[in-house]
Amino acid sequence: MSSPWLRPIKIMVAAFILTLGVGWMIQDAHAQASTGMALYQAKCGGCHSLDANRIGPAHRGVVGRKPGNVVGYASSTALKKLGGLWTPARLDAWLQGPQKLAPGSKMFLTVADPAARSAIIAYLASVSPPVAAKRK
Repeated sequence: MSSPWLRPIKIMVAAFILTLGVGWMIQDAHAQASTGMALYQAKCGGCHSLDANRIGPAHRGVVGRKPGNVVGYASSTALKKLGGLWTPARLDAWLQGPQKLAPGSKMFLTVADPAARSAIIAYLASVSPPVAAKRK
């Protein structure tokens, strides 16, 4: 038989465990975005920046944006025809093979390592406003 005081203790323990789990997930996402920033600078920074168009377009806000739709940047016809939005899954496919996704696009660099792609995409998502905010 269970004591009446045991139920609140079980609830408090469950809440504590849930709080720890959420905290670890947030910490992991932050660590991945931090690693992604270093990878972005090393692998992408030669042609791209967050806020300025260079050889490639600026990347701030790329998650949720239409491909080939950067103000002041002359995107390739192949990228403009791609349609849809840049989602994390689509960015992953893009980084695996831009010429496979949009033959004739200007980008040829690939990122073979899935963990590196994931970290770069986490970083780009962290510097992109939520999609709902973009539509306002």
